[in-house]
Amino acid sequence: MKRRLPALLATCATALGLTALTSPEAAAAGGCKVDYTVTSQWQGGFQAGVKITNLGEPLTGWTLRTTLPDAGQKLVQGWNATWSQSGSTVTTVGLDWNRTLATGATADVGFVGSFTGANPKPTAFTLNGVACTGSVVEPPPGGEEPPPVPGTGTPVDINGKLHVCGVNLCNQYNRPVQLRGMSTHGIQWFSKCYNTASVDALAKDWKSDLLRIAMYVQESGYETDPAGFTSRVNSLVDMAEARGMYAMIDFHTLTPGDPNYNLERAKTFFASVAARNADKKHVIYEIANEPNGVSWTAVKSYAEQVIPVIRAADPDAVVIVGTRGWSSLGVSDGSNESEVVNNPVNATNIMYAFHFYAASHKDNYRATLSRAASRLPLFVTEFGTVSATGNGAMDRASTTAWLDLLDQLKIGYANWTYSDAPESSAAFKPGTCNGGNYSSGDVLTESGALLKSRISTPDNFPTS
Repeated sequence: MKRRLPALLATCATALGLTALTSPEAAAAGGCKVDYTVTSQWQGGFQAGVKITNLGEPLTGWTLRTTLPDAGQKLVQGWNATWSQSGSTVTTVGLDWNRTLATGATADVGFVGSFTGANPKPTAFTLNGVACTGSVVEPPPGGEEPPPVPGTGTPVDINGKLHVCGVNLCNQYNRPVQLRGMSTHGIQWFSKCYNTASVDALAKDWKSDLLRIAMYVQESGYETDPAGFTSRVNSLVDMAEARGMYAMIDFHTLTPGDPNYNLERAKTFFASVAARNADKKHVIYEIANEPNGVSWTAVKSYAEQVIPVIRAADPDAVVIVGTRGWSSLGVSDGSNESEVVNNPVNATNIMYAFHFYAASHKDNYRATLSRAASRLPLFVTEFGTVSATGNGAMDRASTTAWLDLLDQLKIGYANWTYSDAPESSAAFKPGTCNGGNYSSGDVLTESGALLKSRISTPDNFPTS
């Protein structure tokens, strides 16, 4: 139900302790608009989106304030701004990247809140002290918004063929979904880690939605035996399918960093795997792992030559395109997501890759992801809990902040790595892949234990 704010302000002002506007015209003269939408609600909690539109003079900094109408309501966590609560007043301050608002410009922020009694919605906002017009969108009358009906079965059973809708990855019911899973290490080095027992454990004990298959092109990879590596990838695709997991085929280009170096190899490889797997529901194609030392224009050119090869055989599959600066949306090269937003790949049903390593990549990377998520379909096809070297101590706080953000934004992810590599990023202690135990605490590294605990929580994929 949508209600216009000016009509509510006069009746709510006393209860809120705010000054009501006398007319819509007076509100409009104030120069701002706020649209408040309850995106989901559950017992004792809710999530809301807040869209701020500046209707007045350009702003070089902004502060939004509102009063929560019930004493039992509390701010739990917010994003895309600095959020704080004092008493019943919630204050929201723009960040460096969205603090400037031209006339007509908008800022999209949001938060998770809790409540103990009723959950009335705030009906008045001020921007830099000026009262705003706007709207409130609430759950259906009669109580809470009904929760999505979770499906039963494997991830592929429930979700079927995936597609991109807006900025989300969506299932067969056209509902946004988040896939959570693990990436192999290079299959040329750690093939012993990918067998019946390990893939069973990933699907059944870890309850993973996704197996990312990292096929290096160089470094003793695909270029040394194209037919053999293609066969190995297809075998892992089948193993994932048999267990109801999605399979992401990763054309793992890294050195050299220009994907165009491998353009002809990519065309040959993807023509083969797309033709072979075209009728499968569970395959996602990642066409360039980490472009580096190359412009976005060059990456885009590569993508626009490889995607038609896939589409010729498999017209409906989701394709993921790597981004500049080791798939950082350009941040690691001193750029940002604007180059992709302003010059997107000319193709449909695609997503863009974002990679991070939690101990090395923190607030500025998270800010870029948050900002880009409202404009681009994103998938974190690789991330680590440690430094960008793949080694060093696990940064639990940064990893948790990252995973919480990805959960909030419904962005899928694959952790590096489901292997027993002698690196702190590996999920297993060295030697684990010589045995048959891939789940107990005895074989998991600190990183593996954290990821297993996050991935194995219920997905609750919506089916209505």
